[in-house]
Amino acid sequence: MSGNVVHLHKDTNPEPDPPVTTLTVVPDPPAAPPVPLWLRSGRAVRTAVTHEATRTAARTVARHSLYVLGGARIVGRRAWDGRTAARYERMLRAAEAAGNFEAAAEWEERGQRFRDARHRRRMDLLHSPLDAAKGAAVSAGMGVGGLVLLGVAMAIATKDATEVVTPLMAVIKFINLLITIVQVVWGPALTVGPFLALLALWSVGAHQQAAPQWALPAGVRNGEGEPITPSIVVKALRDLGVPALRKAIQEMGDAGASMLSPIVIAGCGVEVDVTLPSGVSTIEVQNRRRKLAENLSRHEHEVFITIPTAARTVRLWVADSGALDEPIGPSPLATDDTMTADYAKGKAPWGQDLRGDAANLSLYQRHLLITGLSNQGKTVALRSLALWLSLDKSVQFLMGDLKGVGDWKMFDGLALTLIQGPTDEHVIQVTEMVEGAVDEMNRRIQAPPGTQFPPLIVLVDEAQVAFMCPAKDEDKRPYGGAKANSRYFMAVRKIHNQGRAVNVLMWQGTQDPTNENLPKLVREGAHTRASLALGTESQARMALGDKAVDGGAAPNLLRPGLDRGTLVVASDGITIPAGQSSITVRTHFIDDATAEAITDRAKALRDGVTTLHAIERDDEERDPLADIAAVIGDAPRLRTQDVLKRLSVLNPDAYGTWSPVDLTRVLDGTGAEPYKSDGRMVVGRDHIARALAHRDTDGSASDAG
Repeated sequence: MSGNVVHLHKDTNPEPDPPVTTLTVVPDPPAAPPVPLWLRSGRAVRTAVTHEATRTAARTVARHSLYVLGGARIVGRRAWDGRTAARYERMLRAAEAAGNFEAAAEWEERGQRFRDARHRRRMDLLHSPLDAAKGAAVSAGMGVGGLVLLGVAMAIATKDATEVVTPLMAVIKFINLLITIVQVVWGPALTVGPFLALLALWSVGAHQQAAPQWALPAGVRNGEGEPITPSIVVKALRDLGVPALRKAIQEMGDAGASMLSPIVIAGCGVEVDVTLPSGVSTIEVQNRRRKLAENLSRHEHEVFITIPTAARTVRLWVADSGALDEPIGPSPLATDDTMTADYAKGKAPWGQDLRGDAANLSLYQRHLLITGLSNQGKTVALRSLALWLSLDKSVQFLMGDLKGVGDWKMFDGLALTLIQGPTDEHVIQVTEMVEGAVDEMNRRIQAPPGTQFPPLIVLVDEAQVAFMCPAKDEDKRPYGGAKANSRYFMAVRKIHNQGRAVNVLMWQGTQDPTNENLPKLVREGAHTRASLALGTESQARMALGDKAVDGGAAPNLLRPGLDRGTLVVASDGITIPAGQSSITVRTHFIDDATAEAITDRAKALRDGVTTLHAIERDDEERDPLADIAAVIGDAPRLRTQDVLKRLSVLNPDAYGTWSPVDLTRVLDGTGAEPYKSDGRMVVGRDHIARALAHRDTDGSASDAG
């Protein structure tokens, strides 16, 4: 039987069942097991043992203990050397290893003389006990006799017979007192004596740092501030990686220092000559400069290797740690307001050499080339020479700055010509300025023999811009390049060839030299060649020449940026140590403000100079009277020779061939004719101005008529 389920209350709006929230109960993690006491103790012990303070203390205890052992070893060796011929044998082996057989023969002879003398001393010892006994008996008898005689004299004087033994008893009591003192002191001396001996051995070991490397202080282990000693130099050479050198030093034993000259203080470092053993060439040491510097606990730039005149010898200059990073003092040009220059006899205060001595450069009849990487101080180094020379009022300047950022602006009103700018047009202007100097040089060469000419410095900064210029003139001749038809190249070569004889000198500053931007014939034409930091050895050879580089010059090893202003110089105008072909100079830095103050002093020495900022190249008919007024400028009067020279610079085509006769011809009848002043023919500024005014007035009246 089936039945139906009847719902009495029907839910018309059923609601959903509320959600059921499930709560998950996470049990607490089990408690970590306690760390055993033995493990905690082990960790604490390990921490204490490995702590830096503990290690330092242990190292200190070990070091001072080992100083005693090292001192005993040193004292024992000294005693052994003093009693035997070991030292002579060692020096003999060292001389043989170095290939110095003459010294070896001398040491062998000295060793034989020592053995003969030692044999005689030993033979004398066979007779010495008997001689000593006889001597003691005689001395004792004479002593007692003398005391008795003294007692007799005292007895006679005092009329007391007992006084005869008084001196003898006094000596006996004195001897007894000495025995008593020895008995008192002997016990403590036996106790303290060993400690004093240990202290003496410790002192010897500490002075010689006779302990393993790991036990030495941190500063000594790292070599910081370590003084250069013969043993350090020999060890550095031994570990240089030259098998023949290492073998020779090992055969020398401890006498490897026989290769070294005395180590002398040289400025902010030391200098030593090393005579290399036979079979070791100087180039093998030069090529390992960095490793040698590291072996000496120095940076590469703190070690310089040069080649003196002696065969198989290298000269090492090792700077004190960090000394080369300290700036040098200001230039004397900046500190001495009364300083003047003398082109012929003086020397420019350029800086200091590595020894700390003043590095002064003679500029007399020497063409100059300074090169280096960009932003290393080339312009400042070149400008400082020009600043000094400007204080000689007889010196004249033609300047071209192909950078054009104002580095030479202070020479405005001092240089006859100052062209500033990097464009091709500026290169053309500079080229024509140099060509004008060539015309002046030719005029001087053709002058009567014995004629004296004022120095003319033709200075071009950033000369690589001129050599790389692609511009050509109307005849298709390039301004740049290094061919026979290059105008700038040929003008520089002509001055290099003949300018020195008539005081027309070429100064150039270039950067990052290559065969394209610094041709071989131009760089080899400079008498003074200087280089700042460079990138490669090939560039160093371009800058200074093969001889200087083969002799140890290495501007490519200078640090760009850090060694800014440091130059390697090859010149006979600067004092270079005997046997060297170059010298490293740290130049003084002269900022723009100081440079302007120096040029203001130079301008005050002169009558006034009108600086030309461009070379006239137009083909229009010239006005000689106006051009003469322009070149005289603010000077009250100017010598006729100077007027002619400035006219030739202003326009070489129009005035390059003028002579004093031409100048007189133009001025004749104008009222501005040349006249004598202080025995020299001059042209007056006021006379020229009146002649121009009179001419203009006459011209205006004629036009009005």
